[in-house]
Amino acid sequence: MRKGFPIVVSGPSGVGKSTICRMLLADDEAVSYSVSVTTRPPRRGETDGVHYEFVGDEEFDRLVGSDVLAEWAIVHGFRYGTRKSSIRDLMSAGQDVVMDVDVQGGISIREAFPEALLIFVVPPSFEELELRLRARATDATDVIETRLDNASEELECAGGYDHMVVNDDLGRAVAEVMNIVIREREGRALTQGQENRAKKPGQE
Repeated sequence: MRKGFPIVVSGPSGVGKSTICRMLLADDEAVSYSVSVTTRPPRRGETDGVHYEFVGDEEFDRLVGSDVLAEWAIVHGFRYGTRKSSIRDLMSAGQDVVMDVDVQGGISIREAFPEALLIFVVPPSFEELELRLRARATDATDVIETRLDNASEELECAGGYDHMVVNDDLGRAVAEVMNIVIREREGRALTQGQENRAKKPGQE
């Protein structure tokens, strides 16, 4: 059985990265999602261990202090994180693990898992991103301005990622991400095959 690898998808708020991740999960059986740990209380219909692992602040502090999280961040006053063990378990089962995290989270994932594949999703233009955020009509003006400021900083970090995907058309962007993952999977399988053939008889 092949070993999977982490797939980090990052990008500014409103660029469509969450939708891309959902479609990748739906269309590729070799991709799984790692359940995040959060201090946010469960919403109606959410199940502990399925949608999130819900913990209190004291337990989250313990997880951070024990260095068991590959990444964590504060979002709207609550903390979210990803257990290293959750990623490792899925990888060992031959699954590639997709994660929708911010740039700092992506850097942390790469530090914990150097084999991670980092994909940054960008809008066709900054003006288009602003139009999308305002068209959603879900955030107050000051929140939108904060998201746009954050987007400017995140876009400056895109060069540290392995691939950049422009989401000017959702279907095309999803197809491009899927192709990147497939090519990466095939390349790693080829490399592993070459390494196995290079081993001496009986060598593990």
